[in-house]
Amino acid sequence: MRLLVRPEAQAELLDAQRWYEQRSPGLGFEFARAVDAAMTRALRMPLAFPCIEAEFRHVVMRKFPYSVIYHADEVELLVVSFFHHRRKPGGWQRNIAD
Repeated sequence: MRLLVRPEAQAELLDAQRWYEQRSPGLGFEFARAVDAAMTRALRMPLAFPCIEAEFRHVVMRKFPYSVIYHADEVELLVVSFFHHRRKPGGWQRNIAD
């Protein structure tokens, strides 16, 4: 399965990683590891995680208040948001508007 990350999601990821690294050296790296683990779980079992809106699913990251929101089909997993749990619910949907 091919992994694709929307540019908006990539920007969210880099912003969050930078924020954690500024708070404590090395914490940004731990955040990146948690992201990798969540995406690996989604790639292994894309349909195992709950739907949150139509065909979009989310996997909750360990240790950090974030979810990876994605859409999966037979050939690719498209990450649309790295969503902080304290943000406005549904705010991730602005990343899918074309």
